[in-house]
Amino acid sequence: MKTVVLVTGANSGIGLALCDRLLAEAADGLQLCLACRNMQRARAARLSLLASHPSAQVDLLQLDTSSISSVVSAAQEVKQKYEKLDYLYLNAGIMPNPKFDIKAFFRGLFSSKIITMFATGEGILTQWDGVTPDGLREVFATNLFGHFLLVRELEPVLCHPGETSQLIWTSSSNAHRSAFSLDDLQHQRGTQPYSSSKYASDLLSLALNTHYNKQGLYSSVICPGFVMTNLTYGILPTLPAFLWTLLLPIFWLIRVFTNTFTLTTHSGAEALLWLFKQRPQTLDPYAKYHSLTSGLGNNYTQPRKMDIDLETAELLYSKLLELESQIRSRVK
Repeated sequence: MKTVVLVTGANSGIGLALCDRLLAEAADGLQLCLACRNMQRARAARLSLLASHPSAQVDLLQLDTSSISSVVSAAQEVKQKYEKLDYLYLNAGIMPNPKFDIKAFFRGLFSSKIITMFATGEGILTQWDGVTPDGLREVFATNLFGHFLLVRELEPVLCHPGETSQLIWTSSSNAHRSAFSLDDLQHQRGTQPYSSSKYASDLLSLALNTHYNKQGLYSSVICPGFVMTNLTYGILPTLPAFLWTLLLPIFWLIRVFTNTFTLTTHSGAEALLWLFKQRPQTLDPYAKYHSLTSGLGNNYTQPRKMDIDLETAELLYSKLLELESQIRSRVK
């Protein structure tokens, strides 16, 4: 039996780099499924993977985690196609309409917080969120709730007696407790929806372990480090061209002094690949597994305790179940 792996947001960035590294690791024993919103880009990604790994088995799945109907439809297709899902990488995510605070940037540039500022965007980035056709906040739906609903829909292929499966979330160092509120799950009243959604995914991973470990399903969280992806380049329109050109060599210089500047998608996928090789029972549900790169360019993974607690995680889980029930009633 081949190991079945599904990756959301797999057509570019860290998701695509992960797929390439998975196939390089175990192409003959892998059944890989690219779950993407844009099928044209998904087909292009599949062709690029097959060019490097001609014998690989790579399926495509149309999935938009911001759309309830798309999640339900995609889950039905997965259950029809696969008897068991061994790994579900919850990687898709957006940071829409980022606004760059130039004054805060220059203040941070000449302060002790320069590395933290670059690594997390803290203090220099705000985002303005949209609303999906389902009436949900776009970042919340795409980054968190759509994935939560996908896990719920895929329980029959994720949970099998005597066997284990893994959920692996792509989180961020931008996941801050201060951006999250149980009273404002969708972050309707704030300006940091991305940070809120990533902190919520950290909490949700912990709660999922509490509720699903006995059924053989384990959840983990990673941080890819500071990577130059489409999401990062999405900030480009808000930056003066000369400043962006100036920053690129600075990023490479900073990597000599901090291991969180992974920069490339290949390096950013390090923790995702590392978790693929681990026994899930040995992993710490309170840890975020960080992709790190040494000054010499060597990649490695390191666990770091998350700023989360079980009580808040359980409250979030309950609220998401309530929202799920409301959504399903509305759809019916």
